[in-house]
Amino acid sequence: MKMDTDLLLSTLGLSEEEPDMNDWELPLAFMKKRHSEKIEGSKALAQSWRMKDRMKTVSVALVLCLNVGVDPPDVVKTSPCARLECWIDPLSMSPQKALETIGANLQKQYENWQPRARYKQSLDPTVDEVKKLCTSLRRNAKEERVLFHYNGHGVPRPTVNGEIWVFNKNYTQYIPLSIYDLQTWMGSPSIFVYDCSNAGIIVKSFKQFALQREQELEVAAINPSHPLAQMSLPPSMKNCIQLAACEASELLPMNPDLPADLFTSCLTTPIKIALRWFCMQKSSKLVPGVTLDLIEKIPGRLNDRRTPLGELNWIFTAITDTIAWNVLPRDLFQKLFRQDLLVASLFRNFLLAERIMRSYNCTPVSSPRLPPTYMHAMWQAWDLAVDICLSQLPTIIEEGTAFRHSPFFAEQLTAFQVWLTMGVENRNPPEQLPIVLQVLLSQVHRLRALDLLGRFLDLGPWAVSLALSVGIFPYVLKLLQSSARELRPLLVFIWAKILAVDSSCQADLVKDNGHKYFLSVLADSYMPAEHRTMAVFILAVIVNSYSTGQEACLQGNLIANCLEQLSDPHPLLRQWVAICLGRIWQNFDPARWCGVRDSAHEKLYILLSDPIPEVRCAAVFALGTFVGNSAERTDHSTTIDHNVAMMLAQLINDGSPVVRKELVVALSHLVVQYESNFCTVALQFIEEEKNYTVPSPANTAEPGNLTPVRDSPAIPRLRSVNSYTNIRAVTTARNLNKSLQNLNLNEEGAPAAFSPGNLSTSSSASSTLGSPDNDEYILSFETLDKMRRVSSYSSLNSLIGVSFNSVYTQIWRVLLHLAADPFPEVSDLAMKVLNCIAYKAMMNTRPQRILDSGSLTQSAPASPTSKGTHIHHAGGSPPMPSTSSSSLTNEVPKPPTRDQPATRPPYTPTIGGQAPHSHQFPRTRKMFDKGPEQGAEDGDEPCGHRNYISATLQTGLCDWSAKYFAQPVTKIPEEHDLQSQVRMERQWRFLRNTRVRKQSRSITQRGVSRLDDQIFINRNPGVPSVVKFHPFNTCIAVADKDSICFWDWEKGERLDYFYNGNPRYTRITAMEYLNGHDCSLLLTATDDGALRVWKNFADQKNPEMVTAWQGLSDMLPTTRGLARRVSIYLDRSKQGGAGMVVDWEQETGLLMTSGDVRIIRIWDTDREMKVQDIPTGADSCVTSLSCDSQRSLIVAGLGDGSVRVFDRRMGPNECRIMTYREHSAWVVKAHLQKDTNGHIISVSVNGDVRFFEPRTPDSVNVLQTVKGLTALDIHPQANLFACGSMNQFIALYNASGDVISNIKYYDGFMGQRIGAISCLAFHPHWPHLAVGSNDYYMSIYSTEKRLR
Repeated sequence: MKMDTDLLLSTLGLSEEEPDMNDWELPLAFMKKRHSEKIEGSKALAQSWRMKDRMKTVSVALVLCLNVGVDPPDVVKTSPCARLECWIDPLSMSPQKALETIGANLQKQYENWQPRARYKQSLDPTVDEVKKLCTSLRRNAKEERVLFHYNGHGVPRPTVNGEIWVFNKNYTQYIPLSIYDLQTWMGSPSIFVYDCSNAGIIVKSFKQFALQREQELEVAAINPSHPLAQMSLPPSMKNCIQLAACEASELLPMNPDLPADLFTSCLTTPIKIALRWFCMQKSSKLVPGVTLDLIEKIPGRLNDRRTPLGELNWIFTAITDTIAWNVLPRDLFQKLFRQDLLVASLFRNFLLAERIMRSYNCTPVSSPRLPPTYMHAMWQAWDLAVDICLSQLPTIIEEGTAFRHSPFFAEQLTAFQVWLTMGVENRNPPEQLPIVLQVLLSQVHRLRALDLLGRFLDLGPWAVSLALSVGIFPYVLKLLQSSARELRPLLVFIWAKILAVDSSCQADLVKDNGHKYFLSVLADSYMPAEHRTMAVFILAVIVNSYSTGQEACLQGNLIANCLEQLSDPHPLLRQWVAICLGRIWQNFDPARWCGVRDSAHEKLYILLSDPIPEVRCAAVFALGTFVGNSAERTDHSTTIDHNVAMMLAQLINDGSPVVRKELVVALSHLVVQYESNFCTVALQFIEEEKNYTVPSPANTAEPGNLTPVRDSPAIPRLRSVNSYTNIRAVTTARNLNKSLQNLNLNEEGAPAAFSPGNLSTSSSASSTLGSPDNDEYILSFETLDKMRRVSSYSSLNSLIGVSFNSVYTQIWRVLLHLAADPFPEVSDLAMKVLNCIAYKAMMNTRPQRILDSGSLTQSAPASPTSKGTHIHHAGGSPPMPSTSSSSLTNEVPKPPTRDQPATRPPYTPTIGGQAPHSHQFPRTRKMFDKGPEQGAEDGDEPCGHRNYISATLQTGLCDWSAKYFAQPVTKIPEEHDLQSQVRMERQWRFLRNTRVRKQSRSITQRGVSRLDDQIFINRNPGVPSVVKFHPFNTCIAVADKDSICFWDWEKGERLDYFYNGNPRYTRITAMEYLNGHDCSLLLTATDDGALRVWKNFADQKNPEMVTAWQGLSDMLPTTRGLARRVSIYLDRSKQGGAGMVVDWEQETGLLMTSGDVRIIRIWDTDREMKVQDIPTGADSCVTSLSCDSQRSLIVAGLGDGSVRVFDRRMGPNECRIMTYREHSAWVVKAHLQKDTNGHIISVSVNGDVRFFEPRTPDSVNVLQTVKGLTALDIHPQANLFACGSMNQFIALYNASGDVISNIKYYDGFMGQRIGAISCLAFHPHWPHLAVGSNDYYMSIYSTEKRLR
């Protein structure tokens, strides 16, 4: 408790002193959804709402065995007794007439529910009549449902043997009719209604006979010679439904106030019987003046909802539907209440029958059996609605007053609203959902119902699935025909939610012309951007891989509509407009040509530099599918493809890996289109790679890297990176960390031998690095890397007119560059594309058939031996052109109109057989359209392999973007919810930060007189090259050449050690903590210009790469291959490389980067793009960077001794505002103090410390420290300098230049001498100094214990 109080007090104390350090207001870098989530769509929920087998009851058999005037012998009737049958008293007319009238009435009652069925009456029939009736109805109905209604009030009760009774011809005997026979005649699917005493017996017998049938069918299926197999067996009775009036042991009620066919009345005239029953209850006395006669006079029609009778019927439907939905299992509800209109009506009415008949000790039975519903709370709402309606009756009928509508629906909507506003996350679904569905039918409540429905759907995919299972779909589909403007936002929202969860609705929308509704919303400039975004999302789903939708939307002018909105200020709208365009012309040529006419590709170019990475991504996707069409190419379309390709190539160094992944996929479409041209380029590069020996960058500079690509300013310069080890093999499994923890750290050199960099597959034998799919590649990382370096400075001879600087060569280079991308997923994709083409190129040039169609069957991939041949071929002698490779000789058959070498040849025959792994992909389109017929000996083309690229290369971007609409949009994000755990954790972190700032300041303000108390020492797994304290917790990051180790300096234990993933010959030269005040990320910079950002380190989770990109694309060559140990002893200025230096501004989210280049490049981490390149104006590398966001100043120390000050608000030519040339040697550190009058402090290797005031041209103070500096740091708060020397000691100075401490020996270890200092760093707040030395040791020093 005390600690909490201290924290609070310290916060309060601080708020007066330092209001600008408000952690809540600091922006966070790399914490967006694209960084924290895997870029993939959500797992599609299996949608069970769609009725796979909608059915109709097409025929109805009404079998009445009444025998009017003669009571059956086994039932003794009371006197008076229930008489009415179909609301007719049979004794009020002659028996025959009564029978016919009752039959006609029953038919009318059923026709109210299903007017279109065929009705056949069978009055007092014989067995033969029933048989004839049933078989003829089944014959006509075919596969549809038939209803059999049996009234047995004039015959004995059913028997336990499973028989019901009919008559003989003369009505002298009762004849039994077996249910088994009835099943045979009726067939399946059928529904049976039994209105007689002991009806439950029939249901039981029916089930036993059905089971018997199943067994007979099984026997016949297993043994064809069995006698049963010879008989024609009746169908299975699984699909049959039964409704019976009472249990096996019960008699029907005989109360004279009730009809004799109470069960039939409930099923066919529910409102009439419900009102009568209501009046017979005691509670009806509360509604005076309502009599049974009055009930008969209720005005209105059942199907007119504006009349009293119609409204009651509507309320009754809503209530019974709701009870069923809440009580029944979902699949049973679907089957009984949504599959067939007549069945649904009968079951709704069956719920009423259960309620009424149970009050007379009679239990109706159904098969399938339903849970009891007669006590459900919704019946009370029904009683209230009846009460309100009937209480108005006397005045309406006698005085003609207007009918007041029931408040039932408004109240139920309010209940639904309460559920929405008051509920918790995990709870039962709202009872009122089916009522909301009913309310959509009413214009009065429609707006409110749609609003509430939208809010419900916004709860997530589960809510959408529930609403669809209730049956919302046809209602909202029908509403799209409404022209009411006020419904537009609601309907667009609801449809976006539905399609985000179940995209299969695209077909229904197009079929009902629903797409036109959304096209008009998109074109309506008065609609808010959010609603247009949802409309364009819906249209993007409609055209997604659905040619009918593409056709319909193309005719609806979708492309022109979308192009108008490309520059909308709303980023999500821009993103979806681009995705929608990309999808409409995906494999749909008419849309592509429509796009060409509207210059769609040129209009999309502006989005390639959009500030939002997702929008850039969507634009790349759209341009990728634009060039990825499989239709025949003309010169015009080829020119367009080339232009698009060169525009896309500019994104090669985009800051966002999501964009670069999409770029690889977009370029792969182009590669597929112009496959033969790329095969030619690939062979050329493979050839060059073999003929040139590229010197290792370890010992020579590579001038070639500086050669810019001529004739094409669009392509940035390419950098050099050597083989890239497979991060996944190392990092994710963390097997590396385990092996490192088991090392004996006392053994000199052991950590070096096991350093993760050495895990890379360096020997040529193992140079084919496995991809995640375990294919072996023809071109390994090494080969591709060498190829890229060759290509940048060799004069490539063109083989057949693919000119050196042709688009294909440029794009091949771009792909080579992307294959060495620091983000593994990007490089994996690029490797796939390059290897696919290399494979085909090798196959096309084989002089003999290595793979005939027999050696590679559809079932097995290539054997390792045949793979070995590809690999050998890639690195062995040059492939010989052969007669079968017509793409590489001058025999290409050219059509007369085409004479440019750049267009693709019409046909390239290849060696027979399937490509390895291609059997996994469907053979959909041929590789090229065939030109003149070639001889059969050229073999078949492995057309499966064309799809090797297109089928596996997807980024999941569109599906991932669609998840936004499936998730809650209107809910408060968790971080803004004051009570959420996320918020509490942040609050705790910010209180901790405040405490650290306050307590450390109290120490530094007292002054530090000594700083040599060793508080931590440990042996690091690699030689420390960069150290960085976490600003607020007790963690320190120590980087060696290619891995990072985390230590807890307070507890003295190692927390984590993982591989950074940089290639061999490169080393980590800088680190920064991003978001150190909150959820920390670690940024590492390597001397090849790559930046990587990590999360989940030092906290028992697997470290994950959040993002990575090429911060500097054209790093100058350095001697970076040398071990760090050796380089320390060389003079820094002769050594050549500063590597990469960075400085991070949390307040603005800007990252300054520089190093062995002639510029300072500023990256905006929010937009993930380069915002500025500031030329340094020097012919030397930048060795140190320091910036101040308040003054927009950047200070750079350079290798030539100059210190340069830049104002980043000014243009590139005038932004250098000051140059100090007082140092004569390499600047080790240049530091800009953060306050408004802060000085610049700079130190060179010669040990001279100079203080500059940014407005004056000369230094204001000079101090001399030790010579031969290898490392130096300045404490930002305490004005201390720590100098590390190659002479194995550290000197600490205060601001006046006085030495306060000299550290030469470690504590303990018998006072072992400290190693040559490789790196130093002060803690940003505490007076702690971390020191890394060449003997692998890492130590931390602080002030005396009593002061801390």
